[in-house]
Amino acid sequence: MASVALTADNFEKTVLEGGTVLVDFWAEWCGPCKRFGPVFEAASDEHPDIVFGKVDTEAEQALAAAANITSIPTLMAFRDGILVFAQPGALPAQALTQVIDQVQALDMDDVRKQVAEQQSQDDDGHTHTH
Repeated sequence: MASVALTADNFEKTVLEGGTVLVDFWAEWCGPCKRFGPVFEAASDEHPDIVFGKVDTEAEQALAAAANITSIPTLMAFRDGILVFAQPGALPAQALTQVIDQVQALDMDDVRKQVAEQQSQDDDGHTHTH
């Protein structure tokens, strides 16, 4: 399955509904993005059970800002609507495969528990600086 273009309109819905969703933040003028694009597309063919989304950071500046994208390409991975991986830089195919394997192998009950613990710490009334 080829990658899908993600926009401010469909990003959240895709991430929340998708199970495992990989997102490539890219731009037309970015050399490393152009090198990573075919790697990302090839992986999308190898993993039809995963949603591969691409965000054009030029067309979707507000979305890129909301995702705190400071350098492109940036790869993000979501499982069940939870961000589980984010890393800038063009990955070689082997490294992308490793990321996919690690994301697929996650124990989501454990991840949800960690998220809940983190949120309860954030909700404890103390001021946190990010």
